[in-house]
Amino acid sequence: MRARNIMTQDVATIRGAATITEAVKLMRLKGLRALVVEPRHSGDAYGMITEMDIVGKVAAFGKDTDRVHVYEVMTKPCIVVNPDLEVEYVARLFANTGVWRAPVIQGELLGIISVTDIITKGNFVDKPKLKFLRTELQKAIAEARSIAANYGSDSKRAIEAWDMVDELEAEATFYGVPRSEKTARELFSEDKQLAGVR
Repeated sequence: MRARNIMTQDVATIRGAATITEAVKLMRLKGLRALVVEPRHSGDAYGMITEMDIVGKVAAFGKDTDRVHVYEVMTKPCIVVNPDLEVEYVARLFANTGVWRAPVIQGELLGIISVTDIITKGNFVDKPKLKFLRTELQKAIAEARSIAANYGSDSKRAIEAWDMVDELEAEATFYGVPRSEKTARELFSEDKQLAGVR
């Protein structure tokens, strides 16, 4: 599942020069917790203004919302998400940066994705990444052993197949699979050496 599958397409934008009063009215009208701030020109970055920006930087200090502009409290440039990014990587990005939502952009603004979208629309409960990785790792090991048997352990195809196994093992370790003393590639090499001794 990718960002494009769970993002919210109904996204509202606002100019940086707009007042906080205008931003709040738009949020209330659309029932949104954040607005994407439009770039000023083609080389400019997107920004983001959230309800917490308004509450923490304007309301908490009793400022006049007609005199404070969006550009004064927004985040710019903001973190953006590619629509083809897998949801678990979006979740990791949010966890690492502490953001709750980000615009989905590929050349143009396509939507917005939030932690709520991940919880309510994501498939991580039904299809946990770790379970998927374990299955893919076993397939990759079987494939690498088969290629090595048919084309030779030193063949380009076998080396590429074992590289894929190494990548899957590293990713599985990141997701919490305990690291083995020896990699699948090392175990295969040992098996091969033992077979040669016999």
